[in-house]
Parts: sequence; structure tokens; C-alpha cells
Amino acid sequence: MNNGRTNGNDGRRRKGRQPKSYERLTHPLVRDEGGSLRRASWDEALTRAAAGFRRTRAAYGPDAFAMLSCARATNEMNYVAQKFTRVVMGTNNVDSCNRTCHAPSVAGLTAAFGSGGGTSSYEEVEHTDLIVMWGSNARFAHPIFFQHVLKGIRNGARMYAVDPRRTSTAEWAESWLGPDVGTDIPLAHAIGREIIHAGLVNTAFVERATTGFEEYAALVEPWTPSAAEKVTGVPAEAIRDLAHAYATAERAQLCWTLGITEHHNGTDNVRALINLSMLTGHVGRYGSGVQPLRGQNNVQGGGDMGAIPNRLPGFQDILDPRSRQKFERSWDTVIQPRYGKTLTEMFEAMESGDLRAVYCIGENPAQSEADSEQAVRRLASLDHLVVQDIFLTKTAEMADVVLPAAAAWAETDGTTTNSERRVQRVRAALVPPGEAREDIDIICALAGRLGHDWKFTDAETVWNELRALSPDHFGMTYDRLAEHQGLQWPCPDTEKLPSSFLHARLWETDPVRRGPAAPFGLVAHDPPVDLTDETYPLRLTTGRRLDSYNTGVQSGSYASPLRRGEYIELCPEDAEAYGVTSEEQVRVSSRRGSVTAPVWIDHGLRPGLAFMTMHFPDEIDTNQLTIEANCPIAGTAEFKASAVRIEKLVPAWT
Repeated sequence: MNNGRTNGNDGRRRKGRQPKSYERLTHPLVRDEGGSLRRASWDEALTRAAAGFRRTRAAYGPDAFAMLSCARATNEMNYVAQKFTRVVMGTNNVDSCNRTCHAPSVAGLTAAFGSGGGTSSYEEVEHTDLIVMWGSNARFAHPIFFQHVLKGIRNGARMYAVDPRRTSTAEWAESWLGPDVGTDIPLAHAIGREIIHAGLVNTAFVERATTGFEEYAALVEPWTPSAAEKVTGVPAEAIRDLAHAYATAERAQLCWTLGITEHHNGTDNVRALINLSMLTGHVGRYGSGVQPLRGQNNVQGGGDMGAIPNRLPGFQDILDPRSRQKFERSWDTVIQPRYGKTLTEMFEAMESGDLRAVYCIGENPAQSEADSEQAVRRLASLDHLVVQDIFLTKTAEMADVVLPAAAAWAETDGTTTNSERRVQRVRAALVPPGEAREDIDIICALAGRLGHDWKFTDAETVWNELRALSPDHFGMTYDRLAEHQGLQWPCPDTEKLPSSFLHARLWETDPVRRGPAAPFGLVAHDPPVDLTDETYPLRLTTGRRLDSYNTGVQSGSYASPLRRGEYIELCPEDAEAYGVTSEEQVRVSSRRGSVTAPVWIDHGLRPGLAFMTMHFPDEIDTNQLTIEANCPIAGTAEFKASAVRIEKLVPAWT
């Protein structure tokens, strides 16, 4: 199964370059008249932070404020952060890095099934018959989930990997399909067409539980395997093989990550994959489902807690008057009956001057946003920026006030929610260093200075307020979460245990119990925005490595025998064509900027495809190259498809 080839970080110790190390924040900072950050007391820092927010709201209205909440902090922190946004500041402008990764998954799943969570438990992948890993190097990006995948393979499951790169994950697969970047929809449509033409549609499920099949069948009809081969580069026979394997499996799990979502049409990509699960009935049963794999410990929970601009806690639509009224009664406030700005729209509003103040908790958009030079320029245009974090990030360096926080995963009590919708307790094991304080304590102190005296004595008090407002979480008391080592939502009952998978209703014969049908997504192929040409002939795609984490702030201070710093990875054929060798420095340029990076040779790439990460932005800022072409539904940028060129650097002594 594993053909013994190695690529990426696999098991080889290399000469690494140590990235920037970040010192832990231990006391508040404020910007002095000379423009530098200086140490301040908590009282001065909180007063400065609150004054800026009050001044902004008075001068420009509530929508001139925005909150960036944190996908690594607890559910309780995210609940209080969105409440601060809606109650204290009076706007729905709250979002998080969910927008840069899995917002298309939430949008696509909601459009099909009415709920934005992955449908299955991790355990189910151990007991399924077929696993499709699409656009995901889960072995590096989701190593815990991949352990469940390996158990499934050991139990006899077949695995197919669909990814432009032949990654470490693909080496565990029975078959690897390598589509050209940005051609996932033609490939999915061709698989769907083959299933239809081979008579493998689960007709009973389609007729009972879905709508739009005839329109879908007409949409995919032109995508014969041969036609798809010409667009995707995947051999027609491999397309037929995957189609038959998926459709005839008794149980199948279809998993994806950012290779699907980080495109200008990410939501359409997700809909194209969900269509396959509906066509075959691989959803709503134990062992059969669709699973977006989330990369941070609480990116699911942040959205569940309402730290998104269109949903109140419990994923309740903010446009629903009954939901709004429930929260308004509890919070004694009036909630705007409209969606707030997404993270993407917030940055656009900085450009136009409509957004003047930002409260940023545990996020580092100065380095995580596509086209990072533009992001820094927009952040610099704000009147008032408050950053609450555990490190002095690049974003924090730009702030007017910096508030030192406790680390959510080791110094805070609360809960987090993982990709299988499992809410789990986390407990403080360490005392925060110096003057650092817990996130909830800081937010409540700011709310108090702005006229809202909130009485949360601890995280459980916050959680119980959330439970009273969110039916999906009502049955999850702290005691039950501890007793069962976590519970999956929806859990509306304090006695019964919830199901491990969603949407069993779709299999009900009683139409009332079955509820709304799941519509097929009628989505069309739309190639990457940033086209390759003679000037920019290489397709750059981005991703993660096993030993590093996002912008490297939290992982850079820790040594790793696998870490080797940033490279531009090329296949041997391209390296030879450009006359470059491993470790040789080259200039990498896109239509937005240039960086200098050493070359690494990766046999998992094909000619014309290059790979980089965003783990080392202080040394090599890959996001200077990426394009801010956003999915119009979810607002996620096309990190996975930039056109670049490389140039040999002439040594100074020649």
C-alpha cells in the first residue's frame, strides 16, 4: 500500500533554519505619543481600549466596529466575544479565521442539509468500507483524524486520495487521482455522470430525500470521463474506478479540507462533492457521511457560538425574528435584523473607511490573509486596533493597545468543539505568566467600562447561559461532558445520548419525520482566477506541514527535528528545466509581489505545479504571492491557486 516513496517531511532529518521565536506577552502594552508600544497597567490599557471603541461608535455608528474572534480559544470565550459585539457595540460584525478556511464547507453543508457541521463521528471512519480523501493531506494537516483513518484501513477500508500533489496521505491510498488545481468540479461531475450511466444511483434515497436530480443529471451529462480527463488531467479509467468504488461501497466517508475550500468558488466545490454523497445515499447512516476536516481546535465551536456574522449561538439564523427575540429578551438588548460583515468584507470596509475600529482576539490577519501587503496596509488605516493574544504577533505590533491573555488550551477552563461536533472540557493546568488574564475576564472588564456589568463567575456560568439559548447544546452540562468525555451536538436532552451522525431523518419513510429534502447543487466549472501564462507559468498551491502551525507564531519557538523552514517545492523536471538545484535561492514572483526562497525537490509534484506554506512569514512571506479572489458565498480567498514564476538569483560576486 505504501510504495516506500518519501516526500515532504516524511521521516528525514534535514538541516533546518530556525524561524522567529516569539516571547510570551506578560503585561499590557499601549502605544505612546512617539509611536512605540510601552508597558502599561491593566487599568490604563483597558481604559484606552474602551475609550477607542466608545469614540468610534459615537462618531461613526456601531458598524464601524468589528470583532475578530479566536478559533483556538474556548467556546465560552467565543460566546462572550460575540455577545460583546452584539450587545456592547450593537453590531453583527464578528468573524474569525473560519472565513479563511472552512466557511465554504459550512455554506455548502447548510445549503444541502440545513446544518453546517460534518455529518459523521471520527469513529465511523474506522468502520467504513471506503474513504475518499479529497483535497486533503490529512496525515500532515489532521494527524489525529488520520490515526482513525489508519485504523479504518487496517480494518479493511479502501482509500482513494484526490489531490494535485501525491502527498504523504496519498501514499496510504489504494489509488491516487491527481487533478489539476481548480478542476475539482469537472472531476466530481464526471464521477456523478459515471454513477448515473452505470445504473449505480441509490434511486430510493434520491427520490425520497433529494430534489433537483433531473437538473443535476443534465448538468453533468457533458462531463464524460474522457471530457473530464482533458480538463482535469485525471485518466478516464481512474475516474470510472473511483465512481464505481464509491457507489458500490456499502458505507463510504467522503472527507475534504482546504484543497476544496480555499478557492474563489470553494462553496461550489463543496456542493459538487456533497452531490456525490446524495447520489449514492452515502449520508445519514453510520459509516456513511461527508466530513470537512477542521484544522484548529475550535474552529467548529467558534461558529457554533455565534462568532460569525450571520448566526446567533447554536447556529440560529439572525434573520429569524423568533431567534432574535429569544436572545434580545435574555440579553436585554436589540439585535440588528441583518447580517454583519464577514472577515473578507471587514478588510474591504477598512479600505473604504467604513470600518474604523477592530478588537482582534487570538488572530494574526497581518500574516494569514491572502495578499498580505494589502492586508497590512488596510490594518494600518484603522483609527483604533486592540489585540488580545498570548504573543506579540505581527498584528499585535500594529495595535494601539495589546492585552496579554491566558492560553486557552492550558491556562483556561471551558470547552472546545472538534470536527465531529464533539464538545469536550478543557481545564486549566497552568497559571498564566506575569499579568496575563483569562480572555473572558478581559472582555467582561472592557464591557464594564462600556456600561455593561456582566456577572460571569466562571466558564461554566457562561456555558449555562449558552445552553439556555441553544437547543443543540442544552443537554450538555459540564458534568455530562466530563462523564462521557465529550458529547456531540445536537444534544437537546439532558438524559439521552446524541447520535454520532447527522441527517438520519433523510432515510425516514414518513415525510413529516423526514423533513426538508436535500437539494442537489447545480454548480458549474469555473477555473482559477489567476491564470498561468508565459510570464507566470507555474501554478503555486499552498498547504501545511506536519511540524508547524499556521503563521508559525505558536510553533516557531519549539524545536522540531522535521522542521526545515520554508522552500518553494518543485518537481525534478521543473528544477532541471529552470536549471536550479535543491537549496538554491530563487526569486518567486506573482502578480502581487515577490519573495526569495530556497528550492526543494519534491517527487510528489508534477511539472508546472509548485508548493509553499505560510508557516514562516517572518522569513518568507508566502501570502505576498497569494491572491485575494474570494468565494462570493463564503468569502474565502483562493490561497490554493496563484500563478508564479521563478528566477535564478545571480550571486553578487559575478
